[in-house]
Parts: sequence; C-alpha cells; structure tokens
Amino acid sequence: MGNKTHPVGFRLGVIKDWQSKWFAAKQEDFRAWVQEDLAIRKTIFSSYPDAGISRVEIERGSTDVVINIHTARPGIVIGRGGQRVEELRKMLESLIARRARLNVKEIRQPELDAFLVARNVADQLERRIAFRRAIRQAVTRTSQAGALGIKIIISGRLGGGDIARTEKAMDGRVPLHTLRADIDFAIAEAATDFGRIGVKAWIYKGDIYEAPKIEEIEEFDDISPIEVTLRAEDAADQLRAEEEAMGERMPTLPTPAPVPEPAEDADATTE
Repeated sequence: MGNKTHPVGFRLGVIKDWQSKWFAAKQEDFRAWVQEDLAIRKTIFSSYPDAGISRVEIERGSTDVVINIHTARPGIVIGRGGQRVEELRKMLESLIARRARLNVKEIRQPELDAFLVARNVADQLERRIAFRRAIRQAVTRTSQAGALGIKIIISGRLGGGDIARTEKAMDGRVPLHTLRADIDFAIAEAATDFGRIGVKAWIYKGDIYEAPKIEEIEEFDDISPIEVTLRAEDAADQLRAEEEAMGERMPTLPTPAPVPEPAEDADATTE
C-alpha cells in the first residue's frame, strides 16, 4: 500500500490556511461546531449545485458566524436583489441557532481552481463524454489560463469497462514536496451508470516565497574619487608626521659585527 501525502494538509500553516477558523475550549463545543461546519457546507453545496462553489470558509466570533462563499457565479448565489442569499442566511441561522453573516466572493479564473476543474471533468463523465477528451480539454484550458503545471488522474470503470483502471493527463511540472510551491488540490466524483469514477486534480500556480536576491557589489571603478585640498605648510607637516610614524614603526636592526681583516703571512718576504 502506498501512502500519499495530501498537498493541502502538507502545507497547512506554511502557505495554506484552514477553511474553518475558530477555537473551542471545551470538548463538547468542538464536537458540536465540527458537526455544524459539516452541515453548513452540505446545505450550501446542495442549495446551489450549479453555482460553481469551490470552497466555504467559516469563522466563528463571540456573537456571530462569518461564512465566506467562493464561487465562480456570484449572481446565482446572490439572486435578484439579494433575495437568494437572504433566504440562505435565514436557513443557516435556523440550522446553527446563531446570527450568520454571508460574504460572496467571486473566483476570477475558474480554470485555475482545482475543485472547479475536477468538478467539470466529473460532469462531463456523467454526460457520457469520452474521458480522454474531457481530461485533455481541462489540461489545455488550465495551461492556457497561466498555470505552471497541472495533473489530472481519473480512476474507475472508464468507458464502461469490466475492470477499473486509471488514466492520467499532465502538462508542465507539479512539485509535490516543495513547501513554497502553491499547489491547489481537489477531489470530485462522477456518478455514472457503471459506478463511481474518482477525479483528482493538481494545479501548480507558482512559488509563494521568492528566494532572497543577492545585492550587487559595487565595483571600485564606480566609486567616485574624493578631492582634498591642502596648503603647502599642511602638506609638509603631514609628510613629516608620516615619516616620524614610519620611523617609530620600523624595527631597529642590530648593527652588524665588523668583518676581521685577514692576517699577513709571517713567512712573506719583503722587498
């Protein structure tokens, strides 16, 4: 059995953040709030199946609950004059028995969202579109949108086969163990007549932390000279002081011993 590391959980606290932000001091509160978060997300996704909702972030305060809905079609979620979002807010307040505030945020590029890409491929598989064509089109659109890399894997009874198998499509590069790499990952399921087909999508958008740039060292040629004007008397005094300082720093060498002259030969004859 191979153990795969979840790309989002692997980067939590580094470049990724939690989708539920709250703190429970008691175990009972923690258990109840986790169940509430699951119910909130299930209600929102079931109420807007065609709105292109990618994720739901929940923040709990002392008096209210802030819910951020990230969607590719904010008009469907808001409705005419904000009627649909107001109905959703009342539904959620009755569910959690607290005051709720909803913020609808638009996803500018759905092609760079892993959940929307995986959900799009799953919808095409449910409509009996050829699986190779579906994943190739998704990879092409995401690459053209500016992603540095994308990988899509589908598994199941592809094409109505008797034996489940796996197909993969990839473009660019997807670093899995680089913490600074912004990897968006999502899983979707396609409910076909032959059973469930799982769709996994990895999208590499670039690095979050840039490497520190080394400052260029200034060359000596670029340094402008400093001009100093001295009078003749000051220059002479400065030269004399430098000579005296040099004389004090120079070590005194010992005086060499005189070399003895060679003695005359006593047997030498004189004229």
